[in-house]
Formats: sequence, structure tokens, C-alpha cells
Amino acid sequence: MIDNIHDILNHFAVSKENLRQVVAEAMNKGGDYADLFFEHTTSNNISLRDGEVNRAASSIDYGVGVRVVAGDQVGYAYVENTDLPSMLKAARTAANIATAAKEMPNIQVNEASYPNHYPVKREWLDISIGDKKDFVQRLNDRIFELDPKVIKVIISLSDSTSYILFFNSEGLLTWDYRPMCVMYAMCTMEQNGKIESGQSSRAYRKGFEFLSDELIETLAQEAVSQTSLMFEAIRPKGGEMPVVMGAGKSGILLHEAIGHAFEADFNRKDVSIFSDQLGKKICSPMINVVDDGTIEHARGSINFDDEGIESQKTYIVKDGILESYLHDRISARHYNVAPTGNGRRQSFRYAPVPRMRVTYMEAGNMDEADIISSVEKGIFVDNFTNGQVQIGAGDFTFFVKTGYLIEKGKLTQPIKDINIIGNGPKALADITMVGNNLAIDEGAWTCGKDGQGVPVGQGLPSVLVSSLTVGGE
Repeated sequence: MIDNIHDILNHFAVSKENLRQVVAEAMNKGGDYADLFFEHTTSNNISLRDGEVNRAASSIDYGVGVRVVAGDQVGYAYVENTDLPSMLKAARTAANIATAAKEMPNIQVNEASYPNHYPVKREWLDISIGDKKDFVQRLNDRIFELDPKVIKVIISLSDSTSYILFFNSEGLLTWDYRPMCVMYAMCTMEQNGKIESGQSSRAYRKGFEFLSDELIETLAQEAVSQTSLMFEAIRPKGGEMPVVMGAGKSGILLHEAIGHAFEADFNRKDVSIFSDQLGKKICSPMINVVDDGTIEHARGSINFDDEGIESQKTYIVKDGILESYLHDRISARHYNVAPTGNGRRQSFRYAPVPRMRVTYMEAGNMDEADIISSVEKGIFVDNFTNGQVQIGAGDFTFFVKTGYLIEKGKLTQPIKDINIIGNGPKALADITMVGNNLAIDEGAWTCGKDGQGVPVGQGLPSVLVSSLTVGGE
């Protein structure tokens, strides 16, 4: 385990003087700011199909990205090694893209350490395929045990370990060890000639301790129960109606339909519908929306973002008022505020942009049962697969895998395969009840933006949206 700055410098075969040299080269055309993002990631995956583990893959990614900012210009280049000549060449490339007439700074190195939000008990790098295979096989067997209708199971177990080293022209030097693990199960069942499929997953920043008997039982029960429910489910009649969003997975609505519109680059460019709403009331005073990178072991948590900014809990909406956008260094400078720790990138090959971490709505004071009982006719949804959203207008469409009809204040017939259509800002404003049952979903969510994906989390208490369009029969 690498546990100090000396070890991480040795890991990437660089010295503090090398870092100063590369940053100086990056700024020699007059850039305002430059940073270096070193990454070494080892990824592994094993999968099971037809009752046996029959595929395993591993990959290694290694390199450094060099970014230069000069006014509104951004230069970026990367190399897949860390020898000094290659890094200097990348620095010159980035410098030639972003140029200005400024004096070179005298860079003093300042080491920084941040709280660790994902301590690891057993490193994935120390674990063999054989150690992992047992858990994959046991999950497969447990799913088949739970229901005789099961005809097919697919299991996937992935893990990765990333070493990160960051240095910038302000002299900030810091590093991180980032674990990640995902276990996924898909279950296919047959009943009276009808076939349905369901799935379950869990993802955390944890080590090998992630795998447990409890995890196997949870994934198996979820996959089987979700699939079984679909044999009973119908497609309801569509139309405008109240929708109760269940706790946890419904956070996808908050992330996609609303969260992206709070990212500062969309607002800085006047793309977001919230571009002129900062400091204004946008929803009920009972609503607080948070983006938090400090939740222990959460998939979207980070000790510091990919610009070296310490992670934090950021209130986007406080008491119904739009309080803050999600900032990287560039947008923070534009708005003359402090960065919020949301500058993120897929890897060293990409420049960072404002991205969410774990986005959720804080709990209210209503019991879920009371929220449901207030609805005469509507639907309850809690299981989504995907969706589409237009950042500018905020219009969205989400595909709901399963849910229930609400009739006279009670959950009745299971429903499946419907679309929910609406407008994000309007949906936020139309939330009239907020439950006391906040849940952070622990599934394997990945957010795509600008051609790159990053791991994220999301959550929601049960909420009532007074009116959404339901696309059904």
C-alpha cells in the first residue's frame, strides 16, 4: 500500500523537480494556470454465463495529462508514460494551444493531504481470480435456488485500483488511492411461455471486503423479486397524473433531469434553464438538494476532485433557493467563487469539467404511506433503466422498468415498461410532498458528459410530483 507522497512519486518515477520543470514548460507561453494529472489504473473483470465463470479480463492504464489555462483558452495534451522528455513534449503541446503574455511564476511545492472517504481493508491488487470466482458462483447458485422459473443468470464482478498524483502551478501536490468495485446480476425467468428479465447491482469504493454473504443474498433476492414482479405487471393507460417517486433509485430523475442543469459550465455558457436563477426561489422551501463527495465508500465519492480541490458537501438548493452551481476551477473563476470540488475527468486522457458526485434531495417529514394515500389516481415508480434529457430546456423522458398503480390511496396493480415525460425545473417545482426516508442508491451508475463517463451516485426520499406525463397504453 502506498501511504505517503514519497512512495507515490517513486510509483510514477518522477521527482518534485520534474513536476516543476513540466509545469514551467506548460506555462512558458504565458498561461494563467497549469496542472498535471497522473494516473495508474488496474482494472479486472470476471463474468459468469451458463452456470460457470467463462471470461476474465484485465487492463492497465497509465499516463499523465497536462492542462494549461490562459484566459478562456484551454490547452490539453497527454502521454502514456511519465519519462521527462515525453512529459515536456506534452507540456509544450498544451502550452501552444493556450497562450498569453505573462511572466512565469516561481512555483513552491506545497504538499496537501485530505480526509480519506474510502478506507480499504484488503486491496484488490492482492486478490486472485480464484478468490473472486467463489463469490460469483455462489451468487449464480443462489439465484437459481430462489425460484424454479429461473432459466438463465449472468453475473459480472469488476474491480479497479487507481493511483492518482496531482500537481499544479500553485504548487499544490497531492495524491489519492481510489478503489472501485461493482457486482452485477441479471436474471431471466420463464412462466407459461413468457420470458422476463431483471437485474440488480451494487457498487462501492471498497476493497475485497465488498464481497460477503449479505451482498450475495441481497443481489439474488432483488434480481429474482424484480423479475417475478414483471409477470404480474401491466402497461397502464397513459396521460397526465400524479407520480410518487420511490426512495433511492428515483434519484436518477434528480441527477438527469435537474442535476446537469446545475453544472456551472452549462450556466456559464447560458445553456441551462437555471442560468439566471442563482439566488432565486425555484421550488418549495421544504426542498434541499445536495451534491456530496464525502459519503463513505459511495461510488461517486472522491477525497479530492481531479483538479486537486478537497471534496465537500455542496448545497445546490437550500430551502427552495438556488444557492450554488457545481464548479470546477474555470467556472469558479468566472463566477468569482470558490471551486466546489466538482472538476472531474474519466481519465488522464481528458480535461476536467464540472460533474456531479453523489446528488440527492434531503429527507422531509412525511411518511411514504401518507404520500401514497394522498393520491386518488396515479402511479408509484421506483425502478428506472435509462432516460434522455435536454439540458437547455430541461425536458426529459425516463424509462420505468417497474412500479405500481395508485388507486384511492393504495398501491394496486404492478406496472412495467412505461415512460415518464416532463420538464426538470417544472417537476422540481411541482414536488408537493417529501418523504422522511432518504435512500442513497448503491447501484452501478455512470454519468456521461462531453464524451467521458465518471462514477456517480444519487438518492431521493419518496416525493410526490403533482403532475407528469405517463406514456402507457
